[in-house]
Amino acid sequence: MTHIKSLFVTRLYQAQLGAIDTAELEASCYSIAEDDEAGQEWCEKNGYPGYTSYASLTDLGWRFPIFAEVVKALDAHVAAFAEDLELDLDGRELKLEDIWINILPEGGNHTGHIHPHSVISGTTYVAMPEGASAIKYEDPRLPMMMASPARRKDAREELRTFAYVAPAVGDVLLWESFIRHEVPMNMSEEDRISVSFNYSWHG
Repeated sequence: MTHIKSLFVTRLYQAQLGAIDTAELEASCYSIAEDDEAGQEWCEKNGYPGYTSYASLTDLGWRFPIFAEVVKALDAHVAAFAEDLELDLDGRELKLEDIWINILPEGGNHTGHIHPHSVISGTTYVAMPEGASAIKYEDPRLPMMMASPARRKDAREELRTFAYVAPAVGDVLLWESFIRHEVPMNMSEEDRISVSFNYSWHG
């Protein structure tokens, strides 16, 4: 009798963020970007297309009421995901470490990376115009597959080397922080706006 099962499963959480006014959130993102001179300078110096507050403002929940609402909603989603992952938190909590804005204009992209100092990372989507790029996830075992043939193009989703997810405005995506991910080029003429975040394990 042959039995095949899945091991070492990678989980991806997707849900609606909650009762957040996305129009107000979008307006806040633009307002913050316009006023954040340090962030603008960092983006220009580092060749970042568009705007990110990653290097200048990562405590948005303390500064702006709309982001406090976002953080409250995220806390509940992260707690649910941690439960699904069956993480043994040993009486400690997963807490928000940083949260930042990303505004990618036409032609902008964000190359592949991981978030090495956190447990759960994620993004919630504020503006996703038609043609805006999906997020791309990479199988974390890829560097060890040196002699493996490629998967068939019609392979089942869980067997593919890369996974693309096209979220809608108001969606939140969560994944374990060691998962490499990227944002391919934004092919829309309009901005792709998202808010990203990391949760770490605190005593």
